[in-house]
Amino acid sequence: MTTKTLEKIIDEQVRKWEQQRAQERAKKIALPVITICREPGSGGMIVAERLAERLGLALFDREIIREMVKSAHVSTNLILTLDERAFTVLQDWIATLVYEKHLWPDQYLKHLVKVIGTIGKHGNAVILGRGANFILPPSDRLRVRIVAPLETRVRNVARDFGIPEEDARRRVLKTESDRRAFIKRYFYADICDSLNYDFVFNTGRLDIDVTVEAIISAL
Repeated sequence: MTTKTLEKIIDEQVRKWEQQRAQERAKKIALPVITICREPGSGGMIVAERLAERLGLALFDREIIREMVKSAHVSTNLILTLDERAFTVLQDWIATLVYEKHLWPDQYLKHLVKVIGTIGKHGNAVILGRGANFILPPSDRLRVRIVAPLETRVRNVARDFGIPEEDARRRVLKTESDRRAFIKRYFYADICDSLNYDFVFNTGRLDIDVTVEAIISAL
């Protein structure tokens, strides 16, 4: 996905939020955000895509979030799509998050929290990765983790990328290590701890479509 394409996606989403803000909120039932944390090769991306399609939700994957976060201008524009009350709630939540979790936010984390917090206040979205389940308050999110046995994930990656299984194994383990380190660094948490999620689904045992249906039922 090119930078220009990502910028277009972000601009379109901002316009949708501005239109939504201008409409009567009482006529719309807002769904909370579904946060998807996944082991590499487990099919978490497919689950997120199918959930967004089935429920008519906006999908924010790693690339889109990264593009939003890297620019202070973009993150500021996102916050401006909130009304005054939602903005106040977001600011209070950010302050509570930093205080209770003893976070020392650098510039990246500050922007990340603002971006994901803004998405959470608008609702009706699926966020893939980036520690969203550690950022959003309980009222704004349903936390899901997608897992699968290592051998299953290695086979999936080898098939999807057309690479030997040994290369796929290295890719899976490297990605897994990077994600664990990211969560540990920014949120002082263990990405594998099941208590950090409302539901954990094993796609080594459950079909992707069954997993999607289960999440929709839970929502």
